[in-house]
Amino acid sequence: MFAAACPLHAVADEAGVSADTILFGQVAALEGPSSALGQGMRQGIVAAFNEVNAKGGIHGRKLSLLSRDDGYDPDRAVVQTKRMIEEDNVFALIGAVGTPTAVATVPISNASGVPYIGPFTGAEFLRNPALTSVVNIRASYSAEAEAWVKHLTEDLHFTNIAIFYQDDAFGRDGLAGVKHALEKRGLELSAEGTFERNTRAVGGALRVLKRAEPQAVVMVGTYGPCAEFIKLAHKAGFHPTFVNISFVGANALARELGAAGEGVVVSQVVPFPWDVSLKVVADYQAAQRALDPGLTPDFVSLEGYLSGRLAAAALEMAGPNPTRAGLLQLINEVGKFDVSGSVITFGSQMLDAPPKVFLTVIQKDGSFRAVDRL
Repeated sequence: MFAAACPLHAVADEAGVSADTILFGQVAALEGPSSALGQGMRQGIVAAFNEVNAKGGIHGRKLSLLSRDDGYDPDRAVVQTKRMIEEDNVFALIGAVGTPTAVATVPISNASGVPYIGPFTGAEFLRNPALTSVVNIRASYSAEAEAWVKHLTEDLHFTNIAIFYQDDAFGRDGLAGVKHALEKRGLELSAEGTFERNTRAVGGALRVLKRAEPQAVVMVGTYGPCAEFIKLAHKAGFHPTFVNISFVGANALARELGAAGEGVVVSQVVPFPWDVSLKVVADYQAAQRALDPGLTPDFVSLEGYLSGRLAAAALEMAGPNPTRAGLLQLINEVGKFDVSGSVITFGSQMLDAPPKVFLTVIQKDGSFRAVDRL
């Protein structure tokens, strides 16, 4: 269990709201092979909450985050989510990580009317209007897949594209997006290779994909198995263009790859974390330094920070007596919130103004370069 501050028991009418605190809960991968994702989201949310709290909080209340580990396992996610709602009495859930865990836990939050804010997943099912508790912030995986295929076919004129994906709801969501984007262009996948969640058993997938001799391999997985695949591919003399989904955890992927990372493409759904010409990025970096001067910017923690700031902005607008239902209604009706000068659309308004997808390329030294074309 990880806590940013000692939560107080609610004394107000609404769960998670006390005289001086609003308690949020995070259920995510904080330990194990995908822990960089949950820890990154947590780090960004806590940085945002601390920044808000240093300025007096929201209507006199401080924002607090309680985090519990699910190991990126759906069954554990269900247990911890129920615990958050029934025992910890959190006001809202924030910063969950993963599609298979969201598939298992969103029905719980939806049935309880507990806001499910900023999940670190672009799964298409989360865009279902019937899921009234879900507040999406990031672009969908289908939007990322469309960006990949657009740039691979238009910039590089590739027609032979294969996919490497995690064999679960997450991977299949990405697979569907890629197939749809290819079909729009009269193309189809040349090969498919899969691996099991929370493993690095990628040898079988590599053999399948290598036989197809694709010009590009698009990858729907986390940093561990994707890095393993790329390194093994290089050793086998297999050098297509590798394109990774944002969920991979770009900075963790670059660290795992080392010298093998040069030229690997990663799509992103947040602004470039080093572009301090954007005030929201400058504020994010300052909030990170205030939390821990040793932290370095990355895409995952920036996404967590944006989730935290957006939750705070919505609560500020909600007034001194926030309710879960009132917050969700406000988010869906307003839909656009100013965060450090950047107007960010979330909730149901995203259908009219979908978030952008950015492309980045890993450099020889492990840093990232933002690109407009491949």
